[in-house]
Amino acid sequence: MAANNPALEPDQDHPENPAHEFAQFGAGCFWGVELAFQRVVGVVKTEVGYSQGHVPDPNYRLVCSGTTNHVEVIRVQFDPQVCQYTNLLSVFWGRHDPTTLNRQGGDVGAQYRSGIYYYNETQARLARESMEAKQLELKDRKIVTEILPAKRFYRAEEYHQQYLEKGGGKGLKQSAEKGCNDPIRCNG
Repeated sequence: MAANNPALEPDQDHPENPAHEFAQFGAGCFWGVELAFQRVVGVVKTEVGYSQGHVPDPNYRLVCSGTTNHVEVIRVQFDPQVCQYTNLLSVFWGRHDPTTLNRQGGDVGAQYRSGIYYYNETQARLARESMEAKQLELKDRKIVTEILPAKRFYRAEEYHQQYLEKGGGKGLKQSAEKGCNDPIRCNG
């Protein structure tokens, strides 16, 4: 089936620098998630987009219709010599509630589901280990995060890229400075 549908194929993109790696996460609305990852030392580039769905070349309106099964994802390009993948997993777990199915706060729909989409078996193993540790921490609250291979990444429309850093539509620019720990206000 994947041979006939590019949306179901693995993400074949490669980082600009061969020493860097990609990571892909879904953790609710991609605006705040992207800003959180932009602030991480060792993250060289972030892009928001859509993945894990069955429709090639989706756009925001189509993804929000709930008919494509895409997730709003952040694709992170990072330097593993400066930032370990486990650091990215810590940001992921700390940035959202992994126990709410298809929802983060007021955002409801499959595009807001929790997911870690890996590029290699090391990332898959570390993701599973981090989920087991997080589940112990949460005790009886069941994690619903999916851990799957990264499928084709479709870059979101330009106005979504670095949205909160650009002012979030309300002129409230937020700092993407490395190490910044100001609260992220997603009120776009």
